[in-house]
Formats: sequence, structure tokens, C-alpha cells
Amino acid sequence: MSGTDGESDAGTGDAGTGDAGTGDAGTDDAGTDDAGTDGEKSAAPPALTTPRGRRPVVAALMLGMALAAIDGTIVSTAVPQIVGDLGGLAVFSWLFSGYLLAVTVTLPLYGKLSDTFGRKPVLIAGIILFLVGSVLCAAAWNMAALIAFRIVQGLGGGALQGTVQTIAADLYPLKERPRIQAKLSTVWATSAVAGPVVGGLLAGYADWRWIFLINLPVGAVALWLVVRHLHEPSRPRPAARPRVDWAGALAVFATGSLLLTALVQGGVAWPWFSAPSLGLFGASAVLAALTVVIERRAAEPIIPGWVWRRRTIASVNLALGAMGLLMVAPTVFLPTYAQSVLGLGPIAAGFVLSVMTLSWPVSAALSDRVYNRIGFRRTAMIGMGAALLVLLAFPLLPYPGEPWHPALLMLLLGAALGLFQLPLIVGVQSTVGWAERGTTTASVLFCRQVGQSIGAAVFGAVANGVLAARLLDAPVDGLPGDLDAVTRALEDPGAFSAAATDHVRRAVDAAVDYVYVGAAGAAALALLALITLAPRRFPVITETAAAPRTAGEADRQETPS
Repeated sequence: MSGTDGESDAGTGDAGTGDAGTGDAGTDDAGTDDAGTDGEKSAAPPALTTPRGRRPVVAALMLGMALAAIDGTIVSTAVPQIVGDLGGLAVFSWLFSGYLLAVTVTLPLYGKLSDTFGRKPVLIAGIILFLVGSVLCAAAWNMAALIAFRIVQGLGGGALQGTVQTIAADLYPLKERPRIQAKLSTVWATSAVAGPVVGGLLAGYADWRWIFLINLPVGAVALWLVVRHLHEPSRPRPAARPRVDWAGALAVFATGSLLLTALVQGGVAWPWFSAPSLGLFGASAVLAALTVVIERRAAEPIIPGWVWRRRTIASVNLALGAMGLLMVAPTVFLPTYAQSVLGLGPIAAGFVLSVMTLSWPVSAALSDRVYNRIGFRRTAMIGMGAALLVLLAFPLLPYPGEPWHPALLMLLLGAALGLFQLPLIVGVQSTVGWAERGTTTASVLFCRQVGQSIGAAVFGAVANGVLAARLLDAPVDGLPGDLDAVTRALEDPGAFSAAATDHVRRAVDAAVDYVYVGAAGAAALALLALITLAPRRFPVITETAAAPRTAGEADRQETPS
């Protein structure tokens, strides 16, 4: 069996055939995961192995990451202007859901395509599709058209999100990957937080259509840099023409679309236990079973079985899926808490959240000093353990408290998650060769996105349940006992008594506290996945093993010879 791909859970670490380690010196967890691989070099051409040669490519990657990140949030503050122009208030939430759906369900497809045909053509196609979607969004004539074109944007965004991270791992050897991943994390976090501000400025002082038109010059520069400067290494020509599992891709797309639609719309457009919800969940379960059958029979499956058979990849998928789940608490509910409970304005509330983006990239950039000493798994466990404590501390904040209280917790949370996420991404990318790295990266990002969708649905239901219980079980004179009263009391406090307004704020405070407790539960799940599934030492492969190979070679090596 090859020492690079033929991992079996009970394999032997010294031979490089098990998750206990591949070519690692020693077997104790105190050692570094990449022991013996310090000399690993990038598989990129010579021009891209120097800082100067990589600089324009890195610039293109950062621009592409910014495009994918900012368009996930930039529309939020422009909704009033868009609805006022196009109508469609009842379905405007699909401006976000449609984009999220398209990005999430296409990640596995783009990962497999990049492993089969190369990163460059997939990234170029993704940028072009994203820009076409942007132009169409700017030209939308009604809400239905805008939603459809946002989905087109998301189809390109899926290629950007997955392929950018894969190329970054291709360009840099293991020791340098924390630096580029920290840069990409900074770009992602900054763009996501800046999105609502930029959208509000453009909608208020120009026209909401400029929200999409500003993508054109940024995307054009990224496209030119990729075409001009990204040169992939030559790969052995496969004996047979590569085949794309289009049936599997369609099945994955349909399954993901139905499941995420049920999660996003459940409890919002219809009750959770209504016929539409039950029908969507049932149909997605049937399609999931059909997808498994199709993928098992496919020669080149979109989601290969080895993604879940290898302990390292499976544990990272589950851990990052749990992280996506817990991230809903700060990103979705903290701004509401800051405005409703602390009485801050939108900008100040955004700052309370944005401090997390200050500590996250710093912690991520320094994480290599930790995992080079104690290993990827232990570093991630320390980070998530710290995040668990921070999340549990949130419900202990005084009411109403000071703005610096949650801001300090978010600063600590960012540092903890930076220590958790980056070692896992760098580690899992370092356990596979070129021909599997796109699929592996896409599976990790896919699980994180699905975790966010599940978290939005689950924690939304939790928050609504707590609010309803507080308003219905302990009514206050002059305040209607329904969820609509929350919005009215917070938007126009003068219309209600001080007691009624305070009652609503305490209800919001309690709801967010419960959400953070749920997020702590998700952190515990991430720790459990690492403790029970992750190998003590990640099987980092050497330069020879990392050389590009023909697609499908790993599947042929999966069974021990």
C-alpha cells in the first residue's frame, strides 16, 4: 500500500499507512505532526516558490476571498432600498439564503473538479460566473430575478471559496501555510464585517445596484492576476480521459438544496412541524440515500468514500461543522443583543462583533509555534476548550452590563477560534497529496457551511422559543404577548411603558444567553470529535507523496495490497 493515501484506522504509523502518522518521527503526541517533513517544498513551479513570484497570485487569492465574503453580507443593510424599488418583502430573505445555498452545495463539486482538471480553470470559471451573476443582479427588474441572479453569484462564490484555500495550500510548504491562511482569514473576517457598512453606504448615497457593480473592477483584477501569474505544475496524463460524476453532482446539489431550504425556511416561512417542513426533510433524506448509492457506483465520485473513512479528515469535518454551528451565536445574535440589551447603535453594535476579527488572525498566524511543538490535534483542542469557556461565560454577564463586557469575550473568542481552525485546515491539507487536496478542502468548508445553516435554524428556534415563553408566560400590561411585540418595543420604546420595554430587553437577554449555552454545546461536540476520532498525530505526508497524481489514484490505493 502506498504511504500517502492508503490510510487505515488500524494502520502502522511508521510505514505511513495509518492515521497514527506518516513518516513521523516517534509516536508520542508531544512531538510535532510534521516531524521529518521540514524540508517539504511546494509542488508549484519554480517561479511560484519565491515570495516575489507568489505575490501576484496571493493578491488574486485575497481579492477572490474578499469577493466571496463580502457578498454574503453586503446586501443586509440595503434591503429597505431594494424592497422599495423591486417589492417582494415576503421573500427578500432568499437574497441571503439563495446565495448561501448555491455556495454550500457546489463546494464538493468544485473540489472534485479542481482535483481532476486543475485549480486554475476552476478558479477562472468561478470568477467569471461570479462577475456574470453580479452584472445580472445589478440589472434585476424584480425580486424574483434578483434572487435567481444571486444564486448565479453563489455558484461562482462556491468556486472562489474552496479553490482559493486549496491553491494557498499548493503554493506554500507546511511551515509557511499559517501565514497565508492567516492572511485569508483576515480578509474573510474583515470583508464579512465590512459588508453591511459598505452596502448601507452605497444604498444610502448612491444606488443599491452599485453593491453588485463594484465587484466588476475587483473581480477583473483578480481574473487578470490569475490568468497572467498562476502557473500550475505539470501532472501525469491519466491513462483514461477523466470522467465527471455529473449524476452525483446533481444528486448532491438537490439533496443540499432541499435540506438547507428546510433549515433556512423552517420556523420562518412555515412552522417546523408543518407539511412543507416535513416534506422537505423527508425528500432530502430520500435524496441523501440516493446520493450514497450513486456515489458508491461512480468511478470518480464527487464525494469519495475516503473523505469519511479516514479518521483525520472525518474528525476535522465534524469539528469544523460544529464550529460553523457555534459561530451563529456571535455573528447572528450578538448584534441584536448589543442593540436591544445594551442600547447601542448599529455601528457600535458592529464594533462589538468586529473585535473578534482583530484577535482571530493574530492567533492563527502564531498557531504554528504551538502546533509545531504539541501537534495539530492538541492545539485545536486547546483553542476549542478556551472557546467553550468563553461561550459559557457569556450568560454570566450582568444585565444590562457595559459594551466592553461582550467585546472582551469576543476578543477572547476570536483568539481561541484562530487557534482552533487554522491548525485543523493546515493539518488536514498536509495529510493529502495534490490530487486529493481540492476534495479534502471542499469537504471541510462544506461541513462548516452546513453547520452554519443548521445553527441558524436551531438557534433561531431556541431564541424564538425563549422569547415566546417570556412574553406569554409573564405578560406585562400594555405589551402584547407575541413576538411582534419585541420588534415594536425595541424600535419605538416610547410607545410602551418603561416596565414593558425592560421586560422585552430582559427577554432578549435571556434568549441570547440560551443561544450561547447552545453554542457551548456545539464547542463540546467539536472537542468530542477531536478526542474520539482524530488521531493523536496527523499523518503529514512528504514532498514525494505530495506530488501531483492522476485523479482517482487514491481510490485505487484505498484497499491494502
